Amino acid sequence: MVWEAWFFLSSGLFLGWSLGANDAANVFGTAVGAKMIRFQTAALICSVFLILGAVIAGAGGAHTLGKLGSITKMGAAFTVAFSAAFTVFMMTKLSLPVSTSQAIVGGIIGWNFFAKLPTDLGVVTKIVSTWVACPLLSLMFSYVFYKIITRMLHIMEIPLLRLDYYTRVALILIGAFGSYSLGANNIGNVMGVFIESNPFNSLSVSFITFSSTQVLFLIGGIAIAVGVYTYSKRVMMTVGKSILPLTPVGALVVVFSSALVLFMFSSRGLHNLMLANGLPPIPLVPVSSSQAIVGGVIGVGIAKKALRNMNWSVLINIMIGWVLTPFIAAILAFLLLFIMKNVFKAF
Repeated sequence: MVWEAWFFLSSGLFLGWSLGANDAANVFGTAVGAKMIRFQTAALICSVFLILGAVIAGAGGAHTLGKLGSITKMGAAFTVAFSAAFTVFMMTKLSLPVSTSQAIVGGIIGWNFFAKLPTDLGVVTKIVSTWVACPLLSLMFSYVFYKIITRMLHIMEIPLLRLDYYTRVALILIGAFGSYSLGANNIGNVMGVFIESNPFNSLSVSFITFSSTQVLFLIGGIAIAVGVYTYSKRVMMTVGKSILPLTPVGALVVVFSSALVLFMFSSRGLHNLMLANGLPPIPLVPVSSSQAIVGGVIGVGIAKKALRNMNWSVLINIMIGWVLTPFIAAILAFLLLFIMKNVFKAF
């Protein structure tokens, strides 16, 4: 029974690995592309903090995905996660930073069609709206922050070597924050479909107790970290260098802007604070770090008036990948669910 559970979870681990190879790399992609941080250093910091974010604050986005579609059978959850993972993996092979969020949403909708379950259009609308809001918010943040920071640096006249040191330290700190936000926001993509059929119990280690869901998220977080180490460098370079060459300050602004957006869509505290003050809350939805990073890069390009230097062919290919990802994942999930049920009798 234990081995059966691990077998079915393997697709979630594959999805986590794919997210680490694709989305997680984006947190430090601009810093590595600007040659401010070594890849090995970025991978270590990213891995540690995304695991912490997944375990400590990963429940919010997963709850929203649960509203989209409830998958109570391990075999079905395995198939949906595998469909999303394979879609992201193929996009990664093409060096395209696509959205794991879009892939898992497509997979869940494919399950709904296969199982003839209703798809809540209100939840779909909420999720899809974040796919638009995420890059736009990151674009706006990066534009404003770049203008403010470059103005401050012009006034302060910091010596070049000291500025270089400050920038490296800031990139590490903000990258850690971005990794934490990524883990908190995107672990729902990796393990959210398994929550209803979670095979684990709560776990106590010394004076710390992990709930069954936190155990599930810890395993998913480790899978993401493995993806960062083993296969993320190619996508990291696409984001960090191929769209628009970035200065160290530009890289800093992009990382901070994208991290802030990820945090906004995963923070229960911010969500509850806005509710308490009668404001419309920011939805707790897994969003794409790829979209946030790309939006941030474009924002810096606009601030620098450097749109002519932007590689529009790369950008267009990335956006095509964003559009295709949920459809490919949905179709693949539907086909594989049919095979798993009728050929392998998996559920």
